[in-house]
Amino acid sequence: MRSPLFLILFFLLSVTALGQDDFLAKQYFEDGDFKKAVVFYEKLVGKNPRRTDYSEALVACYQQLERFSDAQQFLEEKLKQPFVFPTFYIELGYNYTLQNQSENAKIFYNRAIEKIEENPNFGYSVGYRFQKYALLDEAIAAYTRSMELKPELNYNFQLARIYGEQGKIEKMYQSYLQLVYEGKTPRSNVLRQLNDFISEDPNNTNNVLLRKTLLQNAQKNPDIIWNEMLSWLFIQQNQYNSSFAQEKAIYKRSNGASQERLRNLGDIAFENKDLETSENVFKFLASNAKQPEATLNAELRLIDIALLNTKDNSYKSIQKKFEELLETYGYQPATIQLQIAYANFLTFKKEEPEPAIALLKNMLDQPMGRFGEAYLKMALADILVFDQRFNEALIYYSQIQKKLKNDVLGQDARFKVAQTSFYKGDFDWAHTQLKVLRGSTSQLIANDAMQLSLLISDNTFEDSTQIALKKYARADLLAYQNKTNEAIKILEDVLQNHKGEKIEDEALLRQAELQISQKKYKDAEFNYIKIIEFYADGILADDALFALGQLYENQLGEPEKAKPLYEKIIYNYQDSYYFPEARKNFRRLRGDSIN
Repeated sequence: MRSPLFLILFFLLSVTALGQDDFLAKQYFEDGDFKKAVVFYEKLVGKNPRRTDYSEALVACYQQLERFSDAQQFLEEKLKQPFVFPTFYIELGYNYTLQNQSENAKIFYNRAIEKIEENPNFGYSVGYRFQKYALLDEAIAAYTRSMELKPELNYNFQLARIYGEQGKIEKMYQSYLQLVYEGKTPRSNVLRQLNDFISEDPNNTNNVLLRKTLLQNAQKNPDIIWNEMLSWLFIQQNQYNSSFAQEKAIYKRSNGASQERLRNLGDIAFENKDLETSENVFKFLASNAKQPEATLNAELRLIDIALLNTKDNSYKSIQKKFEELLETYGYQPATIQLQIAYANFLTFKKEEPEPAIALLKNMLDQPMGRFGEAYLKMALADILVFDQRFNEALIYYSQIQKKLKNDVLGQDARFKVAQTSFYKGDFDWAHTQLKVLRGSTSQLIANDAMQLSLLISDNTFEDSTQIALKKYARADLLAYQNKTNEAIKILEDVLQNHKGEKIEDEALLRQAELQISQKKYKDAEFNYIKIIEFYADGILADDALFALGQLYENQLGEPEKAKPLYEKIIYNYQDSYYFPEARKNFRRLRGDSIN
């Protein structure tokens, strides 16, 4: 009698040998060495006749080696077994297809579909296998018949993709929309698929067809979901006012439950500079929102829009609006966003930081959660920096950083510690803070930290007196204080008196940003071109390329000039922070559909 230890060792050796054969078979198959792969798969199939993956791989090896008769003989033996998996009929049919015997192939394809009659659950595996071999009509027949026999099965997602491949766009839309209506597939998945077929152009054939299909569905079945889909389509087409019309209907039909959707639309319109639609959305919310907080948020957004539209610097009507809101909502932790907005208005628009500082310091005496306190201290510190009370600001930033060190808000506070230290000329301490932030979980913070860190290190190494860097820091602070003309003049001083130094490209870039804020677009264009021509190997070349592309697109109305700039980023600066957006913009300008 053999000992249990011997049996265990025998079993382990067998498993090890099988695993090695499996590994080698797959490796040779992936490498395209089918002569070696077939030897191992024949061995694996002999030991594991019920493993369909081994059987299918063996058939694939035979077909790659054009041993069609061996594949046929093997598959016919499989089909004689009592419990035949229907995909083997497809494999045999495909074996005939490879030999240009379409009539024989069709016989076995039909037999695979007939197997669905016995068990509708075979529909997925049969349909998927047909898709694998690009037998799309057969795949449609398999999925469709399966759903007819067992209505709880849903293969509309698979059908939609097939219709898309066939160019049957209307059928594809209906299949995807059925999925959305039934709610059996995440809507975000469906929208991603639809986005592949539409563009920003509302007159695009596919856009027109989708709008028509949605309207037809709405007429047949007046469900709120069709309004939501139409609203989404209008947003993709940058038709925010049309989206607003749908959102108002949704709001009324949902008894006000969709106000978050309206707020998002207002924000999107605002970001895309459709201020008229954004204003209309927030006016609607301010008049109709049922919660005081939602009404207040809408009122604050209306003030943001009014600030952009205000042509004089008196701001009397806006200050009056703030005072009315403060009278209505009071000074309480629940409305902290109102106090912060008012303090920022007093500081950055009216240049009156003292009352703003007093207001926020008074608010700090009220009990509130740690995040509310952090937001309040961040706003207060920002205003203290504006007032050049740097040490006081650093205390508040440091408190936030310590209490929320693992949160993005804490990382933002650490960056502001570095930035404030930079403004006051403490470059060593700023650089120490920035080194930590280069690994921030926020890509934006990490990128900003890297840029400022490199600015300090490059210019400290080259100029131990740091004269040019101090001038640059002074200009940066003036820009923060909205003293744009003074900032531009100091940067011009850097450019004139520190030519050839490393800081030159930084000064050109920062000056261009400020010139754009003053609508001096040609001056900014000159600066960007200079960086691209003379600092092509510098760390700011991709910044200049992207910024110039944006300038041509958004301000100068010359999108054709933007296209080669984005293309240059794609091919020459693949590690750039701007790479994803440059690729998206390039494809859009070229006329591609964009996800």
